[in-house]
Amino acid sequence: MANLKEVKERITSVVSTQQITKAMKMVSAAKLRRAQDKITQMRPYSQKLTQILNNVSAASEGAADIVFAEKREVRNVLIIPVTSDKGLCGAFNSNIIKAVNGAIARQFVGMNITILPIGKKAFESFKKNDFNMVSDYSQLFQDLTFGNARSAAEFAMNAFIAGEYDQVVLVFNEFKNVATQEVKVEQFLPMAKDDTAEEKVPDTDYILEPSRKYIIEELVPTSLKIQFYKAVLESNASEHAARMIAMDKATENAGELLKELRFMYNRTRQAAITNEILEIVSGANALEGK
Repeated sequence: MANLKEVKERITSVVSTQQITKAMKMVSAAKLRRAQDKITQMRPYSQKLTQILNNVSAASEGAADIVFAEKREVRNVLIIPVTSDKGLCGAFNSNIIKAVNGAIARQFVGMNITILPIGKKAFESFKKNDFNMVSDYSQLFQDLTFGNARSAAEFAMNAFIAGEYDQVVLVFNEFKNVATQEVKVEQFLPMAKDDTAEEKVPDTDYILEPSRKYIIEELVPTSLKIQFYKAVLESNASEHAARMIAMDKATENAGELLKELRFMYNRTRQAAITNEILEIVSGANALEGK
């Protein structure tokens, strides 16, 4: 049985850890509220922009010559995993890494894979492997703005146009609610028509000014950059939700451990007192007998 000093030191350590996890939970809850507001405001805009693009393309005669929709034989693939910079968020980062490794093993066997990590955890994980790396945007979350996300999206878009990559894939956590984040493996390029968009009006007779080609050429890059930024915001909100849940669970576990340690401390203390009483009584009896 552990002595009183050891048990007391463990209790002090667990109490300190519990205070830290509780504080981290509160910080993540505050950050989650701001991140959730951003993504809920972004979703309607992204959906409406995609809907407009689909309707304009469908209402026009002939297939649109969109360079970002060019399909070709897939040999070179750019995978963009979106993780966090920090840990202590449960399986948030490991799920992304597993999804990337799974996609490589199932969908991209024998192809040239390049990783463009967003987040330090993705960079550190894939740096250990023999993949080609584009590490320019791994610290995007240190200053998460549309401008910085747009730069990363433009890199992927320009590389696709130049023929460096035949396919670009985003892997990120989609924010459903505080308790649920779903890993998404989403094709970014070549872009595909969104068949899930609501309120399509393919038979609408649009009057386009200055021209259909100009409008599509302006809408497509904007839509892709918004889609990319939306994926990063989804991951950011999911990260704070995952960390809040993880810290809440850690706080609960610390409370359960404290109960056990305090019970052990009281039992050890009572045993020590009992032993002292027995020693005193034994000593008194020995004196009386002498």
